[in-house]
Formats: sequence, C-alpha cells, structure tokens
Amino acid sequence: MEISFLESLQLAAISFSLEILNFEILGNLVQDYLLALAVFTAAVIALKVFKHFIIEKLKKLAEKTKTDIDDLLIKIIQNIGWPFYFFLPLYVASQFIQVPGFIAAVLYYAVFITIVYYVIKGCQDLIDFSAQKIILQRQKQEERIDTSVIDILTKILKGALWGIALVIVLSNFGYDVSALIAGLGIGGIAIAFALQNVLVDIFASFSIYFDKPFQVGDFIVLGDDKGVVKKIGIKSTRIQTLQGEELVVSNKELTEARVRNYKRMEKRRIVFGFGVTYETPTEKLKIIPDIIREIIEKAELAEIDRVHFKEFGDFSLNFEVVYFLNSSDYNDYMNTQQEINLAIKQRFEQEKIEMAYPTQTIFLNKT
Repeated sequence: MEISFLESLQLAAISFSLEILNFEILGNLVQDYLLALAVFTAAVIALKVFKHFIIEKLKKLAEKTKTDIDDLLIKIIQNIGWPFYFFLPLYVASQFIQVPGFIAAVLYYAVFITIVYYVIKGCQDLIDFSAQKIILQRQKQEERIDTSVIDILTKILKGALWGIALVIVLSNFGYDVSALIAGLGIGGIAIAFALQNVLVDIFASFSIYFDKPFQVGDFIVLGDDKGVVKKIGIKSTRIQTLQGEELVVSNKELTEARVRNYKRMEKRRIVFGFGVTYETPTEKLKIIPDIIREIIEKAELAEIDRVHFKEFGDFSLNFEVVYFLNSSDYNDYMNTQQEINLAIKQRFEQEKIEMAYPTQTIFLNKT
C-alpha cells in the first residue's frame, strides 16, 4: 500500500515529535517538563479563580451582615501577593519532575517562608482590627482618648508574632532552636531586671488604660496635688495643676496611690460656713437661714440641702451651709460659690447684719 507524500510528512512529524517528547534533559523527559508546566499553569489559574470566588462570596455576604469580620477577611485575602501564587504552583509542579536536592529545598523553603509571611500579615491585620475596635468603643464613651497605650500594645504583639515566625522558620531550616529559646529567655530575664522600673510603669499604664480609674480631662486629687489630666503616657501621666504648671507623675505611683476623681461626680457636695457678730439681734439670726436658702435657690447649678446656726464661736456666731452643685467641673463650683458669697454680702449689708472677724474683749477689774 503506497502512502502519499503528505501522509509521509505527517508520519515524519509525529515520529520527530515523539523523539522530542522522549528526549531527556537533566534527567527528565521533555514530556515531563511539559506536564510540569501544565500543572504550574493550572495551579496558578486555579488559585486565582479560587481567590476571586472567595472574595466575591464574601462581598455578597458583607452586604447582608452588619459585622466587620467579613471586611477583614476580604482584606487579608486581597493582601496575598504574587509570591504565594508563584512559589506554591512552582513547588507543586516540581513534584512531577526530578529536580536536584538543592533546588527542591529552595522551593520548599520559599513556599514555607511565603506562607508564614502571609499568615503573620493576616494576624497583624487582625491585631490592627481589634485595636481599632477598642479605640472606636472608647471614643463612644469619652470625648478625648490617648491611644498611645493601644499603639505600644499592638507593636509588642506584632513584634512577638515576628519572633515566633523566626523561631518556626529556623526550626524548619534544621536549626536547634532550643538553645536560642533558652538564650532569649535568659536575655529577657536580664533585660527585665535592668528595665524593672520602666516595665512596671508600662504595665501600670496598661492597668490605667483598661481599668480607667481616670481619663484625659478628669479633675483628680493626688495627695496634696490636684489638677486636670492632660495625657496618660506609657511611663507617666501629665496633670495640669490649678497653679498652671505641669505635674508629671509615674504611672506606678498613680496605681498605688489613692486618687480622688471629681469628674465622675454627678453632684458635688459643698460645705461652707460664716460667722456674724455677737451683737446681732436674735430676730436677725432667725432670718439668716431663710436668706441663705433664697440666695442658693436662685443659683442655677446649686441645690440647697441645709442651713443651721451651728455654734457659739470664740468671736462669732457660726452658721454652716450645705448645698449640692449639679456639675463636676471645678470652675462651675468656684463661679457658683462666688455668686453665693457676693449675694450673701449684699443681703447682709441691706439687713444690717455684720460679718464677724477675729476680735478679743478684755475685762479689767478695779481693786
């Protein structure tokens, strides 16, 4: 049976192709390389399609939910870059051919490091997400907040993550990390002893931030000092005193001391007294409580509690007044007290009631 010239060319081409496919290069047939290339291409396409599919599903889910978790997952997946989509398919494709041990090890470690890197990046995104949630929650409760404590805490957590990642990578490289971990432990103890006072203040700042005994803007009293909290830092807290200077107090001292926080008061209880002269008639003494009540009732923020003729003093007849101020602000207290004091002075002048001042009467007997 004779074959045509065209058929002979086709047979020759097929024979040549078979020879090429069976040609060996570096221990692998050409057809093995083509198979590996096909696997690499299919893996890249599959991963890209899978990523796109997941993101589209999460976006549709995000439209139906009020939570931000799905947005975080979308961000983590979108942040996975080209190294992952290159090294993983390349490693999978290398399993279909024989590669030198050195190259196989390089591919394995490249894939492993890439996966660890993107896992750590995802955990960092989770830490940032949690920190932002805490800050937003605090902003709803407070007008002004200091985020320095949250910032340092997130940095510590991120640093710890990279430290763990380094240990995992070195362990997979075949290094004995037990000695490294032991060294880090001993070094950490030595550093902790050296920085003991600093670390105590840092942990005290965490305690202040989360326990919230006071906040920025609160008026506090610490021993003999008093003022408004201006900043809660990592090591110290800054207080603007009534005299105007800035008082810097270590966080350790603040957590150990008794702090009175006036900003948390819904009402401020005010007690003050005054005295009138012994020459004041009894009828005038009787109307003084009514005068004081009338004056305090006119004050916008004041709420009268009681007024009493308290005692016979050394040089005056003493009265005691108690009222509540419907504000925690110190300036409101001083303004209201000033208003009350001026009104008392004015009314006493009208009623011809004399305020007392220190006097002494000496009686002499003639013998």
